[in-house]
Amino acid sequence: MAVLNDEQTMLRDMAREWADNESPVSAFRKIRDAAPGEGYDPAAWAEIAQMGWAGIVVPEAYGGSEFGYLSLGLVLEQLGRNLAASPLASTAAAATAIVLGGSEALKAEWLPKIAAGDIVATLAIDEGPVHNPAKLATSVSGGTLTGTKEFVAEGDSAALFVVSATDGLYLVPGDAGVARSPRHMADSRSHARVSFVGAAAEKLGGTDLTAKVIDRATAALCAEMLGMAEQAFATTNDYLKTRVQFGQPLSTFQALQHRMAKMFTELELMRSAVEGALEAIDANRSDVDQAVSLAKALAGDTLHLVSREMIQLHGGIGMTDEHDAGFYIKRAQVLETMWGNAAFHRERFARLNGY
Repeated sequence: MAVLNDEQTMLRDMAREWADNESPVSAFRKIRDAAPGEGYDPAAWAEIAQMGWAGIVVPEAYGGSEFGYLSLGLVLEQLGRNLAASPLASTAAAATAIVLGGSEALKAEWLPKIAAGDIVATLAIDEGPVHNPAKLATSVSGGTLTGTKEFVAEGDSAALFVVSATDGLYLVPGDAGVARSPRHMADSRSHARVSFVGAAAEKLGGTDLTAKVIDRATAALCAEMLGMAEQAFATTNDYLKTRVQFGQPLSTFQALQHRMAKMFTELELMRSAVEGALEAIDANRSDVDQAVSLAKALAGDTLHLVSREMIQLHGGIGMTDEHDAGFYIKRAQVLETMWGNAAFHRERFARLNGY
């Protein structure tokens, strides 16, 4: 478990309090039912920006706090506990691309807007149904970009796209040469098919930058998955302690205790790997890619296990829409595949280690 400084502890506690009071799962249920075009509550996003979370990875010179990826992960974990619909993760990943590869002019133009929450930004990487950053047809000619990206998170409302092409990453404003088609996914969140037709583009960096940015987006995603897994486990544990069958609480049955013990152990391993990846990014270690693949593989396996056990151990009520369990497994299905599933990252980890 990561050792937090005083500022990080305060940030985590504030995020937990806000998520519990202002963005519980019932708030997500309302968004699911209302189905707004942007896929989230703009008022909640404004509050998140006002608290400074949109600028956690943005340098102070451009209006951010520059608290780093571990701090961002602490916030995303707390939001993930309650399935809070927010463009924070995607916007932070796009901001990171600008920080790492943007010119001073691009940084001055876009980073203050991101830190203030004035715009939503996102990554547009994959061109097929599965994550494969090496398989790209998007190209740039004469300063304009042409190509199509599938399943772009927050693609419905993003004002700025960081787009991968055959020769690297490009920054593309979303106001011209961009067509969006909503993709209706199981998690009821914003995903869009985004087509770029002669869109104005400015280069951020080569394919090495693409890999770095994807790793950071993946680590942020793992933090949300950690929060989801923790809450799914806690909800299930509380249910077993209160539900009585055959005259005694379900928590007294040894078989169920073994299943909960297995989940608890896997969660501890997951936390260690996820926080390790976030710390590796902040320390700019040379093994960030390995740390991220390890974290995503463990996060995918663990969330897969816990979200399904949540339904099974709740019995009949867990199968109904009235219970929250369904929201967790549906979001888990999307996040397990986003930026590569567990099998993808196990293979990548082995390849990075020479196997």
